[in-house]
Amino acid sequence: MQHSFTDQLGREIRINFPPKRIVSLVPSQTELLFELGLDEEVVGITKFCVHPIAKFASTAKVGGTKKLNIDMIRALQPDLIIGNKEENQQDQIEELMVEFPVWMSDIYTLEEAKKMILQVGELVDRQPEAAYLVHLIHGGFTDLQSLSLRNGIDKKVAYMIWRKPFMLAGKSTFIDDLLAMNGLRNVIEQERYPEIGLETLVALKPDLVFLSSEPYPFKTRHLQQIQSALPQSHVMLVDGEMFSWYGSRLVKAVQYLFQLQNEIRS
Repeated sequence: MQHSFTDQLGREIRINFPPKRIVSLVPSQTELLFELGLDEEVVGITKFCVHPIAKFASTAKVGGTKKLNIDMIRALQPDLIIGNKEENQQDQIEELMVEFPVWMSDIYTLEEAKKMILQVGELVDRQPEAAYLVHLIHGGFTDLQSLSLRNGIDKKVAYMIWRKPFMLAGKSTFIDDLLAMNGLRNVIEQERYPEIGLETLVALKPDLVFLSSEPYPFKTRHLQQIQSALPQSHVMLVDGEMFSWYGSRLVKAVQYLFQLQNEIRS
């Protein structure tokens, strides 16, 4: 039976419902599909879709999020492809749209992430499971916001995602929204992910500098280098998945962010 759905870009797609052969092009949404209880329905994922690890090992890889293997996707004959505006390349997505139903997410806030989870739940016939995940996420982040207010957390933060050149998360990003929910004010006023030199960052006087584990895998040696350049700031390694994966990992992110708030306070 054919059903119509509207994605987060406002595009309408028609799919055979429920879909039986899904290709997922985004790690956080891949994890979500498996968390919703899908199994053999997910026939293709990217090489970055590492959670859950057992599914990563046994599912066909269709390249990276930015460099898809279009021929392999064709060979899998999906009846649904799920991607994301920011994480996938527009030209490749448009090529796939000619041949297959492609549902796209577009996420910059926690609210949009919760809507995506509910919409994907409808798309794959897992509405109750999706609603339960959103219930957990909503409750957890409501508590996080209350805790940050009660404890008076109000810190200026810089969130670094890349090295050579240094790139940071700016405004209009999912990361920025999660920072704000934890009482953290982003010192980067530019949109998206600007390149920022260390001299500029020093002048912004952040209280905290977060070095993300992804997409660039910052390590202790990088922390030491950046700490020496910003002696007045507290430089920390943080788990990038907990700040940027906008699917079911948000449930795990709640506990991580509770612990992070406690560390910031101490």
